[in-house]
Amino acid sequence: MNDRAATLRVYADARLAKVLLIGVISGFPWVLISSLASLWLGDEGYSLSSIGLFGYAFSFYALNFLWAPLLDAVRIPWLTRRLGHRRAWIVVMQAVILVATTAMYWLSPAAGLWHVAVAVAVIAAASATQDVAIDALRIELVGKSETALVAAAAAMATVGWYTGYNAGGAAALYCVDWLKTAGAAEPWQTTYLLMTLFVVACNAGLMFVREAGGEERDAAQARARRDALGRMPAAGHAEARAATRAAAWLVASVWEPLADFFRSNGARTALTLLGFVFLFKIGEAFLGRMSLLFYRDVGFSEADIATYSKLIGWGTISVFAVIGSLFSVRFGLFRGLLICGIAMASTNLLFAWLAAVGPDRTLFAAAVILDQFTTAISTVAFVAFISQLCGRVYTATQYALLASLGNLARTTLSAHSGQLVDALGGAWEQFFIITALMVLPALTLLLAARKKLAGYFTRPG
Repeated sequence: MNDRAATLRVYADARLAKVLLIGVISGFPWVLISSLASLWLGDEGYSLSSIGLFGYAFSFYALNFLWAPLLDAVRIPWLTRRLGHRRAWIVVMQAVILVATTAMYWLSPAAGLWHVAVAVAVIAAASATQDVAIDALRIELVGKSETALVAAAAAMATVGWYTGYNAGGAAALYCVDWLKTAGAAEPWQTTYLLMTLFVVACNAGLMFVREAGGEERDAAQARARRDALGRMPAAGHAEARAATRAAAWLVASVWEPLADFFRSNGARTALTLLGFVFLFKIGEAFLGRMSLLFYRDVGFSEADIATYSKLIGWGTISVFAVIGSLFSVRFGLFRGLLICGIAMASTNLLFAWLAAVGPDRTLFAAAVILDQFTTAISTVAFVAFISQLCGRVYTATQYALLASLGNLARTTLSAHSGQLVDALGGAWEQFFIITALMVLPALTLLLAARKKLAGYFTRPG
């Protein structure tokens, strides 16, 4: 009881409120490029295969590690000095999201699907870039030795993300439903325009988040650049010296974060870890990519989806994320990840049952609640685990590498989820059974790597 009470007291830390807020900022853009875009295209009569291919926009989340070193090394003129290194990058990306979301008001899939695709891609690229800064800011707010607080921060990040995604998504879908009932000519475009108010509110909230001091990080990066420059051959003329300095910057900013990760974990453990991260959530991603279309296909309205999938899901995942952090602290990350993987696969089978039964609201609510439970506890364990692996000098680059690898399978491969449904002839039951089996390779790898990764999976002390 004392252990549980001490763990719960961690949530009184004011830093967790900041983590919650930046989690909201991270989650909301997914409403614009996933929920709204998918249902809008479905409303326009596009096939599941075509809608699924729009998922390639999410590849930015899988590839943002490529430009993450820039967010560690490059300072935004004027803004960095006034807002801090991480917040400056977030504000710039929020501005890009605002412009692209506003542009959606003047677009139509029927008139030019390519234009809609570009706008979605711009939002996704800006969102994926700001996530690099958001994750770094979250990790840097908490000390590496504050083990219980790391798990709590992962929980608050999860709650915040799903608050942005589910609360924002519910508001958007209720708005679409209301506009359709009122006979509005362009309900989807108008909803996008109204969603810019949420973006502005998120940006205003960011002004209340203060960054931790980055002096030590900046000094370590400067030392790495000097060391890299010292290893370069001497250059005689100005052009050669400039090229040498650029090469030293690339070595220090791009290679050194990767080398540091492999040095800290060992090559074999690092590769095993990367394989697990890549495979862990692929089944969940396939389900999530098609879930809203499945709900409507099985007979639920936009209002039903908003209530059961968004609002109920939001409330339950907020509670379950906190439970997930307690679970991780109490039992350790190995057992947490293993149990969560099995639970994720099991809940996917509930959707196969719903597909067989039809639009049963009781079963819908049960499936959503249990799915959100497994999503919450698995996400908290997963985020806490990869956060612990990151150093504090190259936080953005190292976390982006791990998170991007996980996103690679979840976004790029899940873009073919609609093609899988079409190939199965619309047999949703078979689709959900297949998604349940997708977690098995990751769990096999996790079990095989237990001894190698024991240092990260033991119960926190």
